[in-house]
Amino acid sequence: MLQDKPAETAQGQGEGASPLLVLRDVGKSFSNGVAALRAVNLTIREGDFLSLLGPSGCGKSTALRLIAGLSTPTTGVIDWRGTGLKGSADIGFVFQEPTLLPWASVFDNIWLPLRLRGVSRAKASPVIREMIERVRLTGFEEAMPRELSGGMKMRVSIARGLVTKPRLLLMDEPFAALDEITRFRLNNDLLELWQDERFTVVFVTHSVFESVFLSNRIVVMAARPGRVFREIAVDAPYPRDEVFRTSSAYAALCREASGVLGEAITLGGSVHGDH
Repeated sequence: MLQDKPAETAQGQGEGASPLLVLRDVGKSFSNGVAALRAVNLTIREGDFLSLLGPSGCGKSTALRLIAGLSTPTTGVIDWRGTGLKGSADIGFVFQEPTLLPWASVFDNIWLPLRLRGVSRAKASPVIREMIERVRLTGFEEAMPRELSGGMKMRVSIARGLVTKPRLLLMDEPFAALDEITRFRLNNDLLELWQDERFTVVFVTHSVFESVFLSNRIVVMAARPGRVFREIAVDAPYPRDEVFRTSSAYAALCREASGVLGEAITLGGSVHGDH
């Protein structure tokens, strides 16, 4: 359990670690002439919990899709582990909506990525049951999506994203539609999974409070065009809990991040609709 581990500094998760993924002068323009991203330079290190924070239209989701290989950059290079190759086999993706198969059980929804790789249900069963336990859904293996709450559906989505044991988990505002209590619980559980499994996370959010609680690095983005505005190091130790959420250190970090986000919005202008 997370509580049994010694406290760990934020820097200890990633600083000094080898780069997992590097974006070099990455740009993305669409056929309508909109420049979603321009000259983005970003290094994602092994073990990072990195949040992309910014207003709608700053290209956060576009950056995530480029990293996932769901889209290709117009300019620049995405360098996977310094090889220049895409590492899609090592990537899990959790979308804003759970996107579960409505006709499939919790078990079978989590099995899907392994099934697509040719892994039988029987062979996949141990790792699926392990993930169900890790996301606190034991007893709901045969439940259908219509029988689950919003938070439970997102737990299934997280389990599905992690069942292949990816090195990099991409999360596109996964908790935005949830109530605050459920969101806090899922934040706590996600951090526990992250510390236990040691994967790397790139997490898109509009929430200053969520980014500070979760991350060891926050990359604030500006719009028109989407670009990196500033990076903030969150120098708070892990594990993080309700004590941290109510601490003066957390409040100070939230003020800092909010101030930087305000500057980015002023600089880039506020636009509607994230590309």
